[in-house]
Amino acid sequence: MKLIKVLKFIPLWKSAVYVLVAVLLTGITACILTFAILYLEKQSSRFSDLIELIASFGRAPFIIGLCLLVFPYLFLFFHYERQKYGEYLLANMINEIHYIAEGHFTQKISIEGNGIIGELGAKVNQIITQAEKAIADQKDSAQIKNELITNVAHDLRSPLTSIVGYLDLIDEDRYKSEVELRYYIQIIHQKSKDLHRLMNDLFEYTLVQNKESLVDEIPIDIEEMLNQLAIQYQFQIREAGMEMRQYPLPVKKPIVMGDGNKLARVFENLIQNAIRYGREGRYIDITLSESNGVLEIEIANYGQAIPSFDLPYIFERFYRVEKSRSHQTGGSGLGLAIVKSIVELHGGHIAAESSAGRTAFTVKLPRRA
Repeated sequence: MKLIKVLKFIPLWKSAVYVLVAVLLTGITACILTFAILYLEKQSSRFSDLIELIASFGRAPFIIGLCLLVFPYLFLFFHYERQKYGEYLLANMINEIHYIAEGHFTQKISIEGNGIIGELGAKVNQIITQAEKAIADQKDSAQIKNELITNVAHDLRSPLTSIVGYLDLIDEDRYKSEVELRYYIQIIHQKSKDLHRLMNDLFEYTLVQNKESLVDEIPIDIEEMLNQLAIQYQFQIREAGMEMRQYPLPVKKPIVMGDGNKLARVFENLIQNAIRYGREGRYIDITLSESNGVLEIEIANYGQAIPSFDLPYIFERFYRVEKSRSHQTGGSGLGLAIVKSIVELHGGHIAAESSAGRTAFTVKLPRRA
């Protein structure tokens, strides 16, 4: 504890009392020592010579002697007050902890000094900060859970309502011909597929929220993976009247550590989106590059741009650029949220930029050394 803080803690009147008592005790001690010196002076000639030598220096030895006597008494009083100051700080800390325990987690322990009590206060504040963060995370989790339930209920209701409605029509024989019956069945089949896709997306989104779900970390050649996906989607791209162009820069061994299936899911989703929304622009460009030990994979299309006010939110779950919640073009609204979670699981980052005539998604992944 700092000397100044302890001295400020002592009331002025008590300091005056301590000084007077110290002076009084010094006087008593000086008297006792004087009698002892006189006795020794009579008993020993050498001691008498020593006293005469000290006396030859005048009053200075006497004043120094008094100071040496008064300081121990003042130090004892200071030590006593320092202990009381420590008890005072500890009592204050206990009161503050009681106040915090009542639920006031924004309150922090007052830290004074760098001693044990100060260190204890810092540790308690650290615990409070962690508890505050845990409470905030719990509230966020509860809010996320409520939003997830609301969105899932909404997305499940639409196809289920259609399925039930058309099944009722079939059950009640309210169709005019076999052609109309087959049409109803096709709608039910499509809605069932939508439900199946939504449930798969929900399961995958829940899975990738767990940071421990990345269990299969193996070396993955990103260039080879992109080449395989280009072959896999060549039929769909041709069907859409599009062409995929790849621009692999001279990156030696573009290897990352991760889960191959999950990373494939990332690029599959981005390529599917490019096909779905980029038909007008004809081309899908995939560029692989490296910067400062980070692999950058850009997938660009030249269709309709994403509105600037939608762009900051496209990675949020259940967010669709299409304001109607139709599944004709918008999917489940979980695809890009899953993509973002998978990329972050691999220690990477994903960003999107869109302007008139060009939309690009850039995935950055740490390259294996």
